[in-house]
Amino acid sequence: MRILFPIARIMFSLIFITAAPRHFSSEGIGHAANLGVPFAHLIVPLSGVMAIVGGLSIAFGYKARWGAWVLVAFLVPVTWMMHAYWKQSDPAVIHVQQAMFAKNLSMLGAALLITQFGAGRISIDDLKKGRESVA
Repeated sequence: MRILFPIARIMFSLIFITAAPRHFSSEGIGHAANLGVPFAHLIVPLSGVMAIVGGLSIAFGYKARWGAWVLVAFLVPVTWMMHAYWKQSDPAVIHVQQAMFAKNLSMLGAALLITQFGAGRISIDDLKKGRESVA
């Protein structure tokens, strides 16, 4: 089941890669600013770069441990600032933000596992490791 590694990496990475363009939009930056993110006009696009770089790194399995640390650095502040359900009063909003908070915690857990175990098989990192052992 070697193919499971790249499939899982791509499935995990897609949320970061597909959501990243919003980080460069005035709507996405404005949303973060309304939630109290300081310097949103700088931090939100930077977080978009982090999502793209970390997501692609893991998807391709290239320096995946490093890419996972980038996503950890992305997820911690985003989860805390953007999904602060405890600051809400509307029950429907609280429910959605709790779900988003939990989703991000699960992605944080997966990213932390990748920081320790790497990309796995069928990855650029795996190919490079194979070449180093031959040399």
